[in-house]
Amino acid sequence: MQLMNLITISLVFSIAIVVAVDKPWMNLKDTPAQRAQKLVDAMTLDEKLALVHGYGGPYVGNVAANTRLNIPELHLEDGPQGVADGVRLVTGFPSALTVVVSWDTAVMENYATAMGKEQRAKGTNIMLGPMVNIARIPQGGRNFESFGEDPYLAGEMAFASVTGIQSNGIIATVKHYVDNNQEYHRNSVSANVDERTQHEIYYPAFKRAVDANVGSVMCSYNRINDTYASANYQTLTIDLKKEMGFQGFVQSDWGAVHTTINAANNGLDLEMPNDQYFGAALKAAVAAGQVPVSRVSDMVLRILTSLFAVGIMDNPPTGNLGVNVTSAEHNMLSRALAIEGTVLLKNEKNILPLSKNAKIAVLGDDGQNNVIVIGGGSGHVIPPYVVTPYAGIKAVVNSATYAPTSPLQNAVAAAKAADVAVVFVGVFSSEGSDRPNLSLGNGQDELIAAVAAAQPNTVVVIHSPGAVLVPWINSVPAAIAAFYPGEEAGNAIADVLFGDANPSGKLPITFPLTEDQVPANTTAQYPGINDEGSYSEGLFVGYRWYDRYNQDPAFPFGHGLSYTTFEYSNLQIKGLTISGSVQNTGKVAGAEVVQLYIGYPESANEPPKVLRGFKKLRLQPGVSGVFSFTLTEHDLSIWDITTVDWTVIHGTFSVYVGSSSRDIRLKGVFQH
Repeated sequence: MQLMNLITISLVFSIAIVVAVDKPWMNLKDTPAQRAQKLVDAMTLDEKLALVHGYGGPYVGNVAANTRLNIPELHLEDGPQGVADGVRLVTGFPSALTVVVSWDTAVMENYATAMGKEQRAKGTNIMLGPMVNIARIPQGGRNFESFGEDPYLAGEMAFASVTGIQSNGIIATVKHYVDNNQEYHRNSVSANVDERTQHEIYYPAFKRAVDANVGSVMCSYNRINDTYASANYQTLTIDLKKEMGFQGFVQSDWGAVHTTINAANNGLDLEMPNDQYFGAALKAAVAAGQVPVSRVSDMVLRILTSLFAVGIMDNPPTGNLGVNVTSAEHNMLSRALAIEGTVLLKNEKNILPLSKNAKIAVLGDDGQNNVIVIGGGSGHVIPPYVVTPYAGIKAVVNSATYAPTSPLQNAVAAAKAADVAVVFVGVFSSEGSDRPNLSLGNGQDELIAAVAAAQPNTVVVIHSPGAVLVPWINSVPAAIAAFYPGEEAGNAIADVLFGDANPSGKLPITFPLTEDQVPANTTAQYPGINDEGSYSEGLFVGYRWYDRYNQDPAFPFGHGLSYTTFEYSNLQIKGLTISGSVQNTGKVAGAEVVQLYIGYPESANEPPKVLRGFKKLRLQPGVSGVFSFTLTEHDLSIWDITTVDWTVIHGTFSVYVGSSSRDIRLKGVFQH
């Protein structure tokens, strides 16, 4: 028996030695980069070339497996709102922008974790999200996928999203790098951005994704200062890989590659979805000495480093696209996320929450017949079901009635016969095109105006990809922005309307008063002239522009009301730490997002105030909570084009703490 044990131990030891010798990249004591390098060293040039482009397969993107070296097939799948591309048996979560409305990174991480879990169960190992492009123009077709108009908010949400996705042992792909802020002529337009604006507005969210060890970056379709993003040495190699320290791989958007030699040498690592430029053409360029073998090795090293870092090489996903990944838990999460993503825009005379004994008229196509709960394109998810607003309200108030948008007289009659009219309006948006304007369209503004004239107790609920015009806002006592709430739309809005949930969302974007009250308000800025788009507004994007030019929007960035009230007090500034208290002074539990903005010394030439911190406090009635923000040197820096680096500004800084960018409750100053 003892002899058998010795033989067994000897065999195990021998096997371990063989593994160590034959597959040195399996040494778990090495870093992911070290393991990847050892595997690269074992590969032939053809094996390396096979790993840097896509080929046909069941997923939206596929990279061939290497059976000799046990590199699994790569399965790339959209998207930033959940498993997309027509795949079924998945949860219809709210859109990313809806979740950003929570202003809560823990909520974002839960959302991302759940999406990543479903992706992994479907066999995905590279998820194509999050999408973090700044919502520069309010009519942007993909704004519903974005993280809003502010680089700090987008950055913190990007960090949380990447963390959540990759906790499942799959790679997150932050996209679209960079300056992909419009869909109009996205394949040809040049985003002409100055260096400082690039670093202060359009790079920060990507930098925070890199800080979270994101495995992949997807470059955009557009040109950047006249050079395509997929072959842009400045943005890819200098700024992303060197300045930001990105260690993972850069993949192209689908069909966004235009050259072989320039794309390879300037920083692209993976062509998707095929081998048009990185197949035979790349092999020929390497043979001709036009692309160094070392560059190909670096491409592969970056891909393999990411695969090792998240655990795909040791524990690859085993699911397939046909698996049912829905669950009661995720349905409940979807409902909770939709509630967190609800903004109470207006609530005169505390008309909300509604009584469950009231007779409710649910009006508008968006309330039942054509509910818009998610956008289109690669961010489109097919929900297993959709709870309509009418169904959700009917489950609470049995006497609820419904009338569509047309004929108008029927909707007005239903409104008159009810105690309260709740008008649901919606706007669809999709990848591939921007919205033609910011109006609701389809007779929906007229519906609201007619109903409001007939019924003084009118509530408007908006399902939108972002900002819309609200010309009727002064004629209704209450309005809600629910954005794209996903499959549980009806249940979530019913929870809010009847007070079972207290809305606490804040706008991550500004709602303008008029079509032209926007930062990019000239043709040269948007959509551009002769495919040249001038980012001449510079740092003044979103609320920064409204502040700079003393413009009053319909609803400001950071705005969002509650069914309770909050009192701010006790501002203290000690060094770079800013703290204070918030008390729930109302009668119901609620959550308040404390927002910290700072104003730079005039010499810095910054916007009047910029977001530098936020914290969500969930408080019972009468209870106080404490907020504390500690600024970093980077928070007080600007990008210096002379030194080509961040420069700390010194002087007198202003402190603004409040409930929105325009609702400042506490003010102070500090010297630095």
